[in-house]
Amino acid sequence: DIEFMKKKFSLLAVTLLTLSLVLAGCSSSSDKKTDTKKTTIGFVTDTGGIDDKSFNQSTYEGIKRFVDESTTTRSSSYIQSKGDADYESNLTALVDSKNDLIVAAGYLFDASMATVSKKFPDSKFLVIDTVVANSNVVSATFAAEQGSFLVGVAAALKAKEMGKTKVGFIGGMESELIISFESGFAQGVKAVDATLGVEVEYAGAFDNAAAGQTIASKMYSSGISIIYHAAGGTGAGAIKEARERAAKNEEVYVIGVDRDQYADGIYSGEKSVILTSMLKRVDNVAYDVSKTVEEGKFEGGKTLTYDLKNNGVGIPDKNPNLSDEIVAQVKAYAEKIKSGEITVKATR
Repeated sequence: DIEFMKKKFSLLAVTLLTLSLVLAGCSSSSDKKTDTKKTTIGFVTDTGGIDDKSFNQSTYEGIKRFVDESTTTRSSSYIQSKGDADYESNLTALVDSKNDLIVAAGYLFDASMATVSKKFPDSKFLVIDTVVANSNVVSATFAAEQGSFLVGVAAALKAKEMGKTKVGFIGGMESELIISFESGFAQGVKAVDATLGVEVEYAGAFDNAAAGQTIASKMYSSGISIIYHAAGGTGAGAIKEARERAAKNEEVYVIGVDRDQYADGIYSGEKSVILTSMLKRVDNVAYDVSKTVEEGKFEGGKTLTYDLKNNGVGIPDKNPNLSDEIVAQVKAYAEKIKSGEITVKATR
């Protein structure tokens, strides 16, 4: 009997142990099912860098907005490019680190994005300001000439108010894209007053603040009081020059680009040298496309176009250095562009 009882207890112990292992296995499986894979977004800057106060920064702000909504299920990283030769290797590095979406900001990525996206057809990419016709790439373009026309109107009206006869434009690298900024700006100026001059100079780089400051200094000294920059980090030098002159009671302004740069131009209290800014909502593009990846709605091969009609370009809601009358005229011109009454050319 004792032997029988021993066998019975032994069998019961084995049964309980087996049951506990099964339950443990079920628990482990359940935990795995509740683990949500993070949506990871990788971003490659052009040579302007992540803190260019302009294009790259605004793009990454859109990515960060996406991530900050749910840091437990989303994450991001970025790589800064020191030169054009880095673009292909940086994009590849983000593929290798298994990002769900790889974002590149700027037309300078045209060739490298085409190469890398073709090499890795299973990866998803977003490129801004150029079109790469591969089936795993979403391209986003902006009617920069339309927004630039509006700030050209603002510049002309303010210049006339100040008794000036010319305005300035500083470009980063001379290209089809940056010429669209220059052209739209000049058309807006001339729409207000055909006699106003538009002085144009290119710095040859998007990351040379010293060059931007030198060009701005020369323009201000020549009698220009308003400069529009489409120069990324180079434009930061123009803003610096304006701040230094404003601190000495000289009335000079810069028109910002891509994002509202008013805060970057503050030189005393709340006073800023930023007359207004030409907004390109690259932040919204980065946010929206990141969301499509998470939701399984990514549409590779598609080109997204942003213009005045869908609020892809424009000026800020608040413009402390513009009178209500000037803002009203800018808005009136915007409506004429939307209706087709005015067509803005993207070329000189």
